[in-house]
Amino acid sequence: MTVLPILRWPDPRLSAVCDPVTEGEDLSALIADMFDTMYAAPGRGLAGPQVGVMKRLFIMDVTWKEGGRSPVACINPEILSRSEALAENEEACLSIPGVAARVARPSVIRMRWFDAAWQRQEAELTGFHAVCAQHESDHLDGRVIFDRVDPPTRGALVDAYEAQT
Repeated sequence: MTVLPILRWPDPRLSAVCDPVTEGEDLSALIADMFDTMYAAPGRGLAGPQVGVMKRLFIMDVTWKEGGRSPVACINPEILSRSEALAENEEACLSIPGVAARVARPSVIRMRWFDAAWQRQEAELTGFHAVCAQHESDHLDGRVIFDRVDPPTRGALVDAYEAQT
């Protein structure tokens, strides 16, 4: 397998909306490479545009750093509902290394997607699963963590990021 290069902000591809994946398209090699890349980074999620693939696809494994792996590939994901209750968490991004932001997101979501075998999946996600899925879904819509904070916080985060690059 291959570890792919991860695009860094402000690469314009990170601000672009991704196209749907054609149903039945064989993504097995890409998904395997994306997992290799995410684990090597080391991250908990990785979206197609972060590796230059402008398709509605992301992978995540929110448990592997605590011991057990639980890899999930999400093709053409759709968030069907979001709770009114919000949770604020510290979020980092493989495309914006060295910077983390406090982001408020719905604490529970219902999501539907196709898995790597093109089987339809639907689940209620809570806790860090919900946070990660929303973060990666944002990438598919051309958003990064800088887009989820108020303007003064964004300015401070961008300054901190640019100071280290």
